Amino acid sequence: MEAERINWRELDSPIGTLLVCASSRGICHVEFGGYAERLEQMEAWLSKQWPGSGAAMANTAAGPSKLLDEAQRQLHDYFEGRLRSFDLPLELRGTSFQKAVWGELARIPYGEVRSYKQVAEQLGKPLAVRAVGGANNRNPVPLIVPCHRVIGANGSMVGFGGGVEIKTYLLGLEGYA
Repeated sequence: MEAERINWRELDSPIGTLLVCASSRGICHVEFGGYAERLEQMEAWLSKQWPGSGAAMANTAAGPSKLLDEAQRQLHDYFEGRLRSFDLPLELRGTSFQKAVWGELARIPYGEVRSYKQVAEQLGKPLAVRAVGGANNRNPVPLIVPCHRVIGANGSMVGFGGGVEIKTYLLGLEGYA
C-alpha cells in the first residue's frame, strides 16, 4: 500500500503560527503552532488517523499545493474580516458522532455562539453535552470548522485548543461582544 502523503504549510496569522495539513482529498488538520513545535503531536495524530498506511509528514516546499494555497488565502481573508465561512474540501476523520458534532459546528453563523448544550440539542441528543464537548475538543480543523463559537451555558469562554485568549480574540474578530 502506498503511503498517503500529507502535505503541510506553516502560516503566519494574528494568533501565531498555524500548521495546516492536507491529504489528497482535503484539509485534514490544523494545529496552533509551527512544524517544529508540533511535530510530535502531528506524528501521533497521523499514526492514529492513518494506521498502517505509512503516512508521514512531508514538506510541500518542493512543490506547490493548490489546496494549501487556497487555505492560506481563505485564512488570510478570514483574519482580515473579509471571509465569514470557509469553502474548502475537508477530509475529517473521526467517529460518526464526532462528524455530526463538527457538522453542527460548521452551521454556527459567523459572529454567533452556541453552548455545548445547544449543540447537543440540535443533534437530538440533549443529554450528550459532555460528549459534544469531547468531540468539539477533537475537531481536527479549528477555525475552518469553528469550534471557537461554542461557549459555556453561562456564557463563559471555556475549552479551546488554542487557549481562551485566542478564542476570545476570534470571537472579537467576528464581532461577538
